[in-house]
Amino acid sequence: MEKLDLYQYERNLWEQGIELVAGMDEVGRGPLIGPVVTACVILPKDFYLKGLTDSKKLSEKKREEFYSYIMEHALSIGIGMMDEKVIDEVNIYEATKLAMYQAVQNSKVVPEHVLIDAMKLEKLPMPSTSIIKGDSKSISIAAASVVAKVTRDHMMIELGKKYPMYGFESHKGYPTKKHIEAIQKYGLIDGYRLTFQPIASMVKKDIAKQNKKNYNK
Repeated sequence: MEKLDLYQYERNLWEQGIELVAGMDEVGRGPLIGPVVTACVILPKDFYLKGLTDSKKLSEKKREEFYSYIMEHALSIGIGMMDEKVIDEVNIYEATKLAMYQAVQNSKVVPEHVLIDAMKLEKLPMPSTSIIKGDSKSISIAAASVVAKVTRDHMMIELGKKYPMYGFESHKGYPTKKHIEAIQKYGLIDGYRLTFQPIASMVKKDIAKQNKKNYNK
């Protein structure tokens, strides 16, 4: 039943003669630091991975296992990323869309149809379908969800090695209590999203303090 349910959107398109169906998802809209990451994944028709679903519902160990399997067996995988500068400039929603367009462009195989988790992409050169909670309804979107999540997590783990005091390897940049406390103690490093709260307020306070110092000189 699981296989049938997760393949319903793909199978419907295959029956119409549309062979190359991609799934698209994003991760990283909520963190205070780092890029928003998207993945565009085209799976073969005989692909099956028991237990594959929305990456948020999987353990880290399972995600890593599934990521390796998907990377090995997918027909094509395109990754898109927009960094904190773009996010601060255009807002997170628009930056996510730009990263999704980039993921399609970075796919070595051009999809004929794209299934997207929740978002609508009006400027894609091929037809697309937006599916609410698509990462638990479509095998291709679920695969994209895992690829995007693990790709971004790996980046955060590397950042954690460089700046161990921030604990990026555990919270992955999300605004946990420990993360906020680390920012308050050690300050900001490159990569923080300056328009996100509480970062924006902290920056404003620092500027105000600096201006006061300058005024009192």
